[in-house]
Amino acid sequence: MEELRQRIQRIQLQEANSDGSSQEHAKSYRCLTCKDQMGYLVKGEDGLEYWRECEHCGSSRKTERIMKQSRITDEFKTKSFGAFDLEDRPEIVKTAYEAAYDYAKWFHENKGKRRNSLALLGNPGCGKTHLCMAVANHLMRKGVPLIYFPWVEGFAELRNNLDELETRIGLMQRIDVLYIDDMWKGRKTPTEFQIEQAFAIINYRYLNNLPILVSSEFDIDAMCEFDEATATRIFEMSKDHCVVVHGDRKQLNYRLA
Repeated sequence: MEELRQRIQRIQLQEANSDGSSQEHAKSYRCLTCKDQMGYLVKGEDGLEYWRECEHCGSSRKTERIMKQSRITDEFKTKSFGAFDLEDRPEIVKTAYEAAYDYAKWFHENKGKRRNSLALLGNPGCGKTHLCMAVANHLMRKGVPLIYFPWVEGFAELRNNLDELETRIGLMQRIDVLYIDDMWKGRKTPTEFQIEQAFAIINYRYLNNLPILVSSEFDIDAMCEFDEATATRIFEMSKDHCVVVHGDRKQLNYRLA
């Protein structure tokens, strides 16, 4: 009650201090419904006033928390389907775009099913990361918790913080959506540590029907050379939305255009 009383007093003070410039001042509020108070007073049927949490703030602040916890950089947060340039791109790139767009569109309908994941594989520079990021950003804005794990940097961080290994692996196992970027990159042959941890993560998510987003320069056959158990699980999970982009480097790599 004391907290409610303080909130009421703050609102009353704001109203008492308002003047002809109040309309201009309102423009500075992030939420005009509750004036950034995270809620507002409503009168109940019994005539008493009650505090109601702001439905707009609750949704937007949740999205902000999800975006912050995802570990996605500010630059990557700008990646979207609309910003992906399809003009004069090869058909296989357009196919990858369509697969990613379709996956995002039907994500909630496929959630909990075996084939609930996305894998964009093949040539570097064809837009795999951009499209996976577009999916990730779309899902987070819809309130879906997600963790971004860049393979090379992520494993370097895990090795440097072994005391937190169990906790971090557990988070990647249980988060609603896990995005692994550039999987298996960095070495000609992955380390036993990478193989062991990758299987622990993928197998847990496979057994619990938890979706993954995977981008990689290696196709499923090449992944099988590293660890067949992990590769085949990824393929089964992403079978409905798995695209392998192979072809002429100069045509596929937008950085060479």
